[in-house]
Amino acid sequence: MDVQGYRWVYWRVWLCRWGAVLSLGLLLILFHWRPRLAVRARCCSCPLALADVLLLRDSFGQRYVVEVLTEDMEDSSMELVADLEDSDWRDTVQLHREEKTLLRYYLFEGLRYVWLARKGAFCRVSVLNEDWTCNDLYSFQRGLSHLEQSSRKKVYGPNLIDVPVKSYMRLLVEEVLNPFYMFQVFSITLWMVDKYYYYASCIFLISLLSISVSLYETRKQSTTLRSMAQLVTNVTIRRSSGEEECVSSVELVPGDCLLIPQEGLLLPCDAVLLAGECMVNESMLTGESVPILKTPLPAGEGRYSSQAQRRHTLFCGTQLIQARGGSSDGGGATAVVTSTGFFTAKGDLISSILHPQPINFSFYRDATKFLFFLGVVALIGTIYSLVVLSRSNATWTELVIRALDVVTIVVPPALPAAITTGTIYAQRRLKSQGVFCVSPPRINVCGKVSIFCFDKTGTLTEEGLDVWGVVQAGQAGFSELLPDPRLLPAGPMLSALACCHTVALLEGQPLGDPLELRMIQSTGWELIEPEGDQKALDAEFGGHRVLAVMRPPAQEVSVSEAGAIVRRFPFSSSLQRMSVVTVAPGGRPALAFIKGAPEMVASLSLRETVPEQFSSILRNFASEGFRVLALGYKPLDGKTDWRTLERGVVERDMQFLGLLVMKNMMKPESGEVINTLKLAQLRTVMVTGDNILTAVNVARNCGMMGSDERVMFVHATPQTAQSTPKLRFHLGEGGTQGTMEVLTEGLYQSGISYHLAVNGKSFSALCDYFPEYLPKVLMRATVYARMAPDQKTQLVKELQKLNYRVGMCGDGANDCGALRAADVGVSLSEAEASVASPFTSKSDNISCVPLLIREGRCSLVTSFSLFRYMALYSLIQFCSVLVLYTEKTNLGDLQFLFFDLVLVTLLAIVMGRGGPSEEVHPRRPSASLLAVPMVGGLFLHTSLIVLGQLAALFITKSQDWYVPLNSTKTGAANLPNLEDTSVFALSGYQYIIMAVVVTKGYPYKKPLYHNVVFLCILLILFAVMTWLVLCPGPVFSRLLQLNNIPDMNFKLLIVALAALNLLTCFVLELLIDHGLLSCRLLRGNRPSKKKYKQLDLLLSDCPSWPPLNQALSSAQYTVIGLS
Repeated sequence: MDVQGYRWVYWRVWLCRWGAVLSLGLLLILFHWRPRLAVRARCCSCPLALADVLLLRDSFGQRYVVEVLTEDMEDSSMELVADLEDSDWRDTVQLHREEKTLLRYYLFEGLRYVWLARKGAFCRVSVLNEDWTCNDLYSFQRGLSHLEQSSRKKVYGPNLIDVPVKSYMRLLVEEVLNPFYMFQVFSITLWMVDKYYYYASCIFLISLLSISVSLYETRKQSTTLRSMAQLVTNVTIRRSSGEEECVSSVELVPGDCLLIPQEGLLLPCDAVLLAGECMVNESMLTGESVPILKTPLPAGEGRYSSQAQRRHTLFCGTQLIQARGGSSDGGGATAVVTSTGFFTAKGDLISSILHPQPINFSFYRDATKFLFFLGVVALIGTIYSLVVLSRSNATWTELVIRALDVVTIVVPPALPAAITTGTIYAQRRLKSQGVFCVSPPRINVCGKVSIFCFDKTGTLTEEGLDVWGVVQAGQAGFSELLPDPRLLPAGPMLSALACCHTVALLEGQPLGDPLELRMIQSTGWELIEPEGDQKALDAEFGGHRVLAVMRPPAQEVSVSEAGAIVRRFPFSSSLQRMSVVTVAPGGRPALAFIKGAPEMVASLSLRETVPEQFSSILRNFASEGFRVLALGYKPLDGKTDWRTLERGVVERDMQFLGLLVMKNMMKPESGEVINTLKLAQLRTVMVTGDNILTAVNVARNCGMMGSDERVMFVHATPQTAQSTPKLRFHLGEGGTQGTMEVLTEGLYQSGISYHLAVNGKSFSALCDYFPEYLPKVLMRATVYARMAPDQKTQLVKELQKLNYRVGMCGDGANDCGALRAADVGVSLSEAEASVASPFTSKSDNISCVPLLIREGRCSLVTSFSLFRYMALYSLIQFCSVLVLYTEKTNLGDLQFLFFDLVLVTLLAIVMGRGGPSEEVHPRRPSASLLAVPMVGGLFLHTSLIVLGQLAALFITKSQDWYVPLNSTKTGAANLPNLEDTSVFALSGYQYIIMAVVVTKGYPYKKPLYHNVVFLCILLILFAVMTWLVLCPGPVFSRLLQLNNIPDMNFKLLIVALAALNLLTCFVLELLIDHGLLSCRLLRGNRPSKKKYKQLDLLLSDCPSWPPLNQALSSAQYTVIGLS
């Protein structure tokens, strides 16, 4: 973030105040719209250390103005804090000549930034605890004193995620000062001066109603978000004196020692668990409905990171269901506060809702540019009206009023609201089908998605797994597959299956990972947790602190011993494993068990214990789609202090026990959805943490890969001390020698379709050492396996660099980063709405993905139609006014009102009601409002509109009964007259005609007849206009100031002219849809600007890529560039 400092110059401040008075407040309005101008007008640039005001510019180019705040600090408090922390604490103060200690800081988007003199910059206050090590956190277990806590609170601020709820008066002032409403005020004033009293009054009432609704909705949303974000509760903390004190959660600061009761609580801060275990429901943050077991942070000198040590971190806003093992009686847990307020995980997510990143979407960018285009049209119309009216000897007052009136007509005030109408309808339809959206603008983005990434387990396949069997490892190799683990002999393998897990009990019911639940169930062992007297259970197992006990079935007690779990190291996606330490009754023997990815467990096991057939057996199971886990164990010294035992010590030199084979069934909807997306020419990609062969099998079964398509594996190795980075491609299963020869001759020319499969390690090596090859791999890779959460996020961002619109669908948890990074993130969760992603689906399958794409396309097309309609409505009225100005007359007050309210507003409201098409069409709709078909279409339609109105006028003038209007009068004073009546009649039809023409149906929306309300209103309005043209009657003729023309043949001719106008506009629109104004016809077959399309074209002409079974070096091999 770019920060510039300014300080007040008081003579400039007073000069601006005088300027505001002399300009009647217009200068203040300008400063409100452009705060940067206000700063530069009132202040002068200065070093940041002396600044009173800061001008910020973020990475998106948006500018903000913030004021530097100060707070008095007690010298003794700061000295005490400085003794506790590193020297950065001292940097947060500035000593003035009065020896007063001041803390200088500013608040931006809820975050506090403090001045660090040594760094010469304002830094996030969280930087003060970024370097805490695990041992540092353990040192805080003693608690903070009152003085320490007070000092930290002054620096960190209160522990509040405070969503501002503005008063109605402030909201009213801000709303009225919005450029849109300022334009409305200007327009209403102008119409009142021009004596359009009825029209001005109606628009005033509508604007007032609109403001009232907007204020109510804005305040309601702020209040709802505040109630969801703000959490104030009483918590118990430990003081440095050893006393326990109940305080408000607002008082919490980083470093406080938090005591968690056994029954749990809703956590008001981020904290790291130091003693005991907690069962946590994180669905509000991640969308993951399965509770997670959190374990104590291992001690050590390593730097603490909330993401790296996620399984030891308790996040703000999550529900702690139960806590145990943290006190002498076995209840509760102990944690240390690490982050408060907006610096917590929940605060970060709330901030992303309050201050969303601007969506880089051409539709929204072009909308603003299009308003400037209409402004140019208004300027041309203003010049024309000035020329025409000056020839008619109009007064200067009339010239100014008429010229400004043209501006109010050309730039429709309802245009911004029209953009959101289609989105609102789509959001309602999605909600009715169980899909909830926290970012409505992204609904339109769904319509442009070009690639969709899917997690595997729980998304494409069922969450739960069935145990297929167990394969034991021995000196002679692997045994035969044993279908029922209960048939295993008593020994380490059976104990590993029963004990190596993080399942816990809640009210007697086991909770945890579905895989682990099925694994325990398959053994028949019973999970028991300490209740009541913890010491009795501890004594049974040698006095060790027992977390849980696994007891064999009654019939096996004679051959199998119970095992007590005394230490857990939970599963980590980055480590791809978990482990536990158990003891038998009496405390001996002590055993460590490990469970995880087979490759990882094998690498941590003694080489002589891993059978030679390991790779082939694993490949066979994985290629058949089985989920395979490996298990291992090793004896430990029973005298070891398990609380200080490091994970690295436990998880090495293991003895390989064997494989657990589980069947992960495909969800029945997955294949159908993938097929639908492929038919729509949308790329589908699998991103999973599972084995690469298992992922390839699932990809084949769900249709991402055809049965006749080849798989090529990508192996990239990083640089080491002994070798340079290498990249290799080799053919997967099913490759014969003949196929190999064909492939090497040229993959594209031979017509053989292939897919690349990459694992997490190779992906990281590609990103780090082979950036020139990465885009080409991304273009053809369908399976990404063994991907860590941060790698999933990186993959999404790399795809976006190729100009893909990326969709991501997962079930929360490990997918959170990717879901938030994607253009369209869909979380499959039972929660009604999760802030982990823009979209949350209550369904447990991916059937919501085609629905989102169809609704997105429908919404985008609807927004386009409404935008075009509002623009054409303005242009129709613009043409009518200029034609009538030429004839020294104008539309009447109630005529404007009839057009704007009865015709246009009514049609615009119901136009967007049509639902999406049942199919996903292969072609995506356009998202550019400035494309040649869009702008050219408006120009051609406007030409037909002008021709139609001029034809009506000339036909009227050619009649024998035509009487010219009174040339001594101008404007509406000349009503009623024949010229106005004829133009009114045809332009009234044109408003309805354009609603029919721009309302698109197939292939993105249901046909017009499905929108029954819109169709009925069209027919009614056509009937009303026909009635007003043919026989309006004396009452309505007088109200609308229409001339009563007795010639029925003339009236029928006007109706026929309107029908011809409808036919020509409809045919023109059909021609535009079929490519009349397409870029290819106008400028030839130019390549696409999207990088992935350019690269796809270049790859199709490159027969030598990818080179099979060759070692490529980053420095020695040149790839086709993207430019």
